[in-house]
Amino acid sequence: MSLEMEYSVDSIVLEGGPSKRLKTESCGSGTKACREKLRRDKLNERFLELSSILEPGSRQPKTDKVAILSDAVRVVNQLRDEAEKLKEMNYEMLEKIKELKAEKNELRDEKNRLKVEKENLEQQFKMPNVQPSFVPHAPPAAKAQGASQKLIPFISYPGIAMWQFMPPAAVDTSKDHLLRPPVA
Repeated sequence: MSLEMEYSVDSIVLEGGPSKRLKTESCGSGTKACREKLRRDKLNERFLELSSILEPGSRQPKTDKVAILSDAVRVVNQLRDEAEKLKEMNYEMLEKIKELKAEKNELRDEKNRLKVEKENLEQQFKMPNVQPSFVPHAPPAAKAQGASQKLIPFISYPGIAMWQFMPPAAVDTSKDHLLRPPVA
């Protein structure tokens, strides 16, 4: 207990005038009455300490034991409710963390899958020797007519633009408006 608390307890006793509390030093520790008095004094000191903890800014702490105990019960209940709310918030946060981790793992898996798919597409694009499967072959009638020494002109693949097979440098259209102005 602090020195200020002891001073306030002594000043309360002295302000009331001469009383029996001043004779605590002369009491022998062997009698039952003296032991009971010491126990009551310790209880009173604890109540004053509890009162000063419950109301730290008050100048004169409460001395009514019932009021001190009711305030203590109120504060303990408030703290218990606050602890319960904090536990619930903690549980909700842990659930949110689990959800976010699962979502992060899903996104990581999707990113890896897309990366592999991109690499596969780049590999397919870099392979120049592979003929596209959608290019039609010469019709069988042309082969039959080839035997008779007549050639049928086969101008282009039907439905397929030929610029797809040109190198990208030859297909550059960024300066077409300068090289070939529109005709009016």
